[in-house]
Amino acid sequence: MSRLKTSIASNFLFALLILSVIGLFFVFEASTAESFITYGNSHHFLVRQLIWFGIGLAGFLLAYLVPLKVWPRVAPVVYVVLLILLGLTLVPSIGLEINAAKRWIDLGFTSLQPVEFFKLGLIIFFASWMSKHQRILPFVFLIALPAIILMLQPDVGSMLIILVISGSIYLASGGNLKKFLPILGVGLLFLIIAIFASPYRLRRVQTFFDPQSDPLGASFQIRQITLALGSGGWFGRGLGNSQQKYSFIPEVSSDSIFSIVAEEVGFVGSLLIVAVYSFLFYLIYKIALEQKSRSFEQLLAIGVLAWMAGQTILNLGSIVALLPLTGLPLPLFSYGGSSLVAMLFGAGLVYKMGRLKLQGKKGTSKSNK
Repeated sequence: MSRLKTSIASNFLFALLILSVIGLFFVFEASTAESFITYGNSHHFLVRQLIWFGIGLAGFLLAYLVPLKVWPRVAPVVYVVLLILLGLTLVPSIGLEINAAKRWIDLGFTSLQPVEFFKLGLIIFFASWMSKHQRILPFVFLIALPAIILMLQPDVGSMLIILVISGSIYLASGGNLKKFLPILGVGLLFLIIAIFASPYRLRRVQTFFDPQSDPLGASFQIRQITLALGSGGWFGRGLGNSQQKYSFIPEVSSDSIFSIVAEEVGFVGSLLIVAVYSFLFYLIYKIALEQKSRSFEQLLAIGVLAWMAGQTILNLGSIVALLPLTGLPLPLFSYGGSSLVAMLFGAGLVYKMGRLKLQGKKGTSKSNK
């Protein structure tokens, strides 16, 4: 049993590092032109991402070293503090607006995207709260607060991930499916209203159904992404040979980074990377199964799985035009410190669970109190 758990944990760490290293390489590949044009240095974005990666590794180590029983104790405080930070993005003197979106806090020397940390905080909070009870009305209220803020930013993609995380933990904790379905229906209705209420979001949906419309405007990004995917073919143009990275694709090093991956390594290389992602998610699932049923530990692992897998599916789905563009970063690949640090911290929590020698020996489940 111990050897099996060690093997799962080791494989998880290996897959995580593989994706992180490949992600760093493609941040450099995708950002060279933009970095040189903007800063006169083709390594600017890579250097910044390496700094964030170092901070993320420190977060991973911290998550591994802190006993799991600490997190349920601080979970309510974490939720409230991160919710306040999320709300501060809407304050003019504090929030930073980029491309008509207010998703960042200006720290002077850099910017912070609170929603990426809020996703992790929500997982910790709901894993703790739902391991004890699954009251539906408080559950709805606790989701509605961040959802409203995210709609005001606007950040529909992150709102969808929060719904995926919350719903996954609720159902895994034994929540009533019949009570959950009406809430899901109301949430989808709210999403549809939000799309039609925003010309920007409505144009994105329209271009999804008709990519040929407005080729130099709303459809420009998805058309350029499609060109990158098509030119990659089976085996790609070769590393460093992307044409679309030369300022043809907006957000090329962040939300759209996988289009450059596909262009350089082709369908076969992309499939291999997706296979590593799938293997990572499978290992998180195995680690979750090893925990006590419906315990804080199991719900925490399920929440992290829903977060990473959900965000990966939405990002890749939008890149291959199966879903509308959402603006979500690809885990461990997209340029951006907030997402990378939060993801590595969450991975550290999962790795710690995977390293536990005996189920229930450590942690917070009732059997070991």
